[in-house]
Amino acid sequence: GYENPEGARFCGECARPLGAAIVCTSCGASNPRTQKYRNGCASPLSDAAMATTPREPRTYTPTHLAEKILTSRAALEGERKQVTVLFADVKGSMELAEHLDPEEWHGILDRFLQLLAEGVHRFEGTVNQYTGDGIMALFGAPIAHEDHAQRACWAALHLQEELRRYTEEMKRTRGVAFAVRMGLNSGEVVVGKIGDDLRMDYTAQGHTVGLAQRMEQLADPGRVYLTEHTAALVAGYFRLRDLGVFDVKGVRQPVRVHELEGTGTLRTRLDLSRVRGFSRFVGRVDEMAALEAALARALERDGQVVGVVADAGVGKSRLCFEFLERCRARGIVTYRATGVPHGKSVPLLPVLELLRDYYGITAADSAAIAREKIAGRLLLLDRAFDDALPVVFDFLGVADPERPAPPMEPEARQRRMFELIRRTIQLRGQREPTVTLIEDLHWFDSGSNAYLAPLVEARAGTRALLVLNFRPEYRADWMQKSYYQQLPLRPLGAEATDELLRELLGADPSLAGVAARIRERTAGNPFFIEEVVRSLEETGTLVGTRGALRLERPVDTIVVPAMVQAVLAARIDRLAEREKTVVQTAAVIGQEFGEGLLGRVTGLPEPDLTAALRALVAAEFLYASALFPETEYTFTHPLTQEVAYGSQLAERRARVHGAIGAAMEQHDTERLDEHAALLAHHWEGAGDALRAARWHRRAATWLRRSDFAEARRHLERVRALVAGLPDTPER
Repeated sequence: GYENPEGARFCGECARPLGAAIVCTSCGASNPRTQKYRNGCASPLSDAAMATTPREPRTYTPTHLAEKILTSRAALEGERKQVTVLFADVKGSMELAEHLDPEEWHGILDRFLQLLAEGVHRFEGTVNQYTGDGIMALFGAPIAHEDHAQRACWAALHLQEELRRYTEEMKRTRGVAFAVRMGLNSGEVVVGKIGDDLRMDYTAQGHTVGLAQRMEQLADPGRVYLTEHTAALVAGYFRLRDLGVFDVKGVRQPVRVHELEGTGTLRTRLDLSRVRGFSRFVGRVDEMAALEAALARALERDGQVVGVVADAGVGKSRLCFEFLERCRARGIVTYRATGVPHGKSVPLLPVLELLRDYYGITAADSAAIAREKIAGRLLLLDRAFDDALPVVFDFLGVADPERPAPPMEPEARQRRMFELIRRTIQLRGQREPTVTLIEDLHWFDSGSNAYLAPLVEARAGTRALLVLNFRPEYRADWMQKSYYQQLPLRPLGAEATDELLRELLGADPSLAGVAARIRERTAGNPFFIEEVVRSLEETGTLVGTRGALRLERPVDTIVVPAMVQAVLAARIDRLAEREKTVVQTAAVIGQEFGEGLLGRVTGLPEPDLTAALRALVAAEFLYASALFPETEYTFTHPLTQEVAYGSQLAERRARVHGAIGAAMEQHDTERLDEHAALLAHHWEGAGDALRAARWHRRAATWLRRSDFAEARRHLERVRALVAGLPDTPER
């Protein structure tokens, strides 16, 4: 989007070639065709080099990721996205290229770039461009992820390990020593057109991409540097070293820089909440009673399975944690495993976690100690398990070299493990009560999902309770079992919300009205409530300590915190294209809207619109707030409407605002005075100052007898709008 002077060969903003360029076969640098020598390695540009073409995204993007991108690209084009950008390159590549045969260096570099792409794709990032001796990758676009920053960090750590092995191999076999550096930054970008070849245009907002590249340039060889923006999203999940503030070229304010050192102790948002200090557990009396009733039935040898279902942030994990703590306090044996957002890329992660917890295996245990624990637990249950030990050892990655598992086809091995797990649970559940908690099934890989069926089926006739939690979009065949019950978790009610806010905020007189505004915006979602309060603290709007805060400056607007925005944006992006279009259009209409107006603005045939609205209600994005004289809908959560609105480019929003204004003028002729203020809002959003001024004046006339202050506000908007209009009699 940068305006370059005529005749320029490179962009003055990002240095990308503006004309046809040649990619050098020895160093990977792009060279204008008019040059005689390569920019990257100073060797002559030969005919062979001229024949080399740039890498095409379709050739290096895995099929499953390509399908995801192409399926959703129409809904992604022209949107604002929260992403994390990763840059990686070889430090001193030009010096290395000078001392190697061009063909040899090309082979080394090609494998290096392949390893980079594989590491990025492993965590569902996308390689946006090759930079000669490195890559630029995006996490969060075009495939949306609520944990884009964590995925980028996981990818960086994975790449560090993979590239360390590769560089050691090159040093040993070729005598070549080189180091890789990486930089990360999180922020907003605007996604442009996505072509059939997967090439994606984007415009960086707020130096998002530039800062990531600066981090790479700052990084020492072999290190990963990230900005404070990324650090705020991943602190606790990863070990970070604060390097202090740096003056960064192109950025007015100094930037705090961190080094990514390794994984942290936290895995889930619940872990993060526990470290920060749990807020009071409120408003879940009925749900806890339902879990206690299921446990009581299980203790009578009527094993039960309970699925706790709710949207992100409503409190599934907290409810299950509190229940598990109660079980432990009563001496009941408990086991736990959790899905993680990047888990679909790591086969069987939660299944292995559950089995290790069952056998008491810790990260510090050697393979021999792990085998002892497995054998001890199984053989105490039944000596007949002796023949199965090699299979279990192999499955858990602690194979016995003296007694290896027999060769088996993958399907046969899976069936054997299914039967072992089923038999183990039944024997253990018949001897003593057990409670097993498995969380976040919506993030399970297909292999782990397959293991859930035997885990569920094994409960029948035992003293075992299995508690699962997941988001509404998750479905499974085992939900049809008679001993399965689903427990929907709703947002906190008004009384519980107020209780939580009193604990977080306190009762300082300066807080008058603040709790009400937060309650209105967060609609009883405890995660959103806590993040909004934390955001107001971080910006200095609220000061003090938890439970004793005071208002330092007026709360003009409540900005959606980054973590909340990422959760909601990813959920919207997972919708089918039709449903996503309906949600975004509805978000421009407002928090509440009628089906008729929505249909006129979207232009969808009535059956398609009805099906889309039905799907959105089922997914709990919307609910029907009125059925007569026409069906009206309301966004279930106010912040969902705000994120859906804010993700759209201003140009699209203006176009939709104009369509809404025109449709209302044409079809709501009997209620135009009542809707004058709303029409003024939409025409302002459309950028039509004259029409907006007309409707503001009409709203003022209609309101002057009932609400003089509001009428005055509309007249002030008229004066502001007409100030920029041409001088006409109407003005």
